[in-house]
Amino acid sequence: MSLMENTMESLPNMRLTTQRQIILEELGKVTSHPTANEVYDMVRKRLPRIGLGTVYRNLELLADSGVILKLEVGGTQKRFDATVHPHYHIRCASCGKVDDIDIPVQEDINMAASHASQYEVLGHHIEFSGICYTCSERKPD
Repeated sequence: MSLMENTMESLPNMRLTTQRQIILEELGKVTSHPTANEVYDMVRKRLPRIGLGTVYRNLELLADSGVILKLEVGGTQKRFDATVHPHYHIRCASCGKVDDIDIPVQEDINMAASHASQYEVLGHHIEFSGICYTCSERKPD
């Protein structure tokens, strides 16, 4: 299912404004998991008068509606992802870059967590950390 098809199904009570549509289109073009500021820079090329606050509000609204993912890890900037199906991420400990990591989602973790707690576990988020290829290839000054 395309991002726009998913959007139309996920937003039955919300208008898909031109601003939201362009934000989604720009986010769907990249796999870099951009910050709100980076999305703002991308969208401004098409909508020069859009405000940073408008981009922030729409990203939050789209994330709350399940149209996009909001990646939040303590102490780092929020990043946004157009891929909403369950998947894992890996973050560079040096530069902060975030990539998808293509390994199967471990559903048995949910059951194990449920058995180890008194919670009905709805899901989990795993983020791996490491050093990206670019940072590992940098030579010290």
